[in-house]
Amino acid sequence: MSDTDRQAEREAFITRFGHLFEHSPWVVERAFDAGSARAGDGPDRLHEAFCHALRGAGAEERLALIRAHPDLAGKLAAAGRLTADSASEQASAGLDRLTDEERRRFTELNDRYRARFGFPFIFAVRGRSREEIRDAFERRIEHDRDVEIGEALRQIERIVLLRLKEMFA
Repeated sequence: MSDTDRQAEREAFITRFGHLFEHSPWVVERAFDAGSARAGDGPDRLHEAFCHALRGAGAEERLALIRAHPDLAGKLAAAGRLTADSASEQASAGLDRLTDEERRRFTELNDRYRARFGFPFIFAVRGRSREEIRDAFERRIEHDRDVEIGEALRQIERIVLLRLKEMFA
């Protein structure tokens, strides 16, 4: 394969999968560049390659990825400024149809969580109810920061797997 063909394949791959990690196509780029992911791979193989690239990243890069995520039912959602993937996921959990009281509670939890950890609460919301999400929020806000960073990364991996499976459905 020529360098031009390889570059075209890389660009097409990143265009197809770069959105999976919220505002962080570098994960997909690294998986491709390492030779561990190709366009013809299925969702499970791609997920494995992407997670390997993510886990190989430095702590600051992983933290930047966490911080690239929006708050659940937060200001970006209210302003209609979520990525298409995030908007669809939040809507699937009913986070776009909160009562005033639910919105107030989610705003309070978002603010407390960010103040405690310095990054947004991340939860794979697809297929989950508002109550399950709120309960996880309330439980996880008591974690220490290192535990919560690990949980946020596990949730990101789950989000990516769900997005991949949707793409391949």
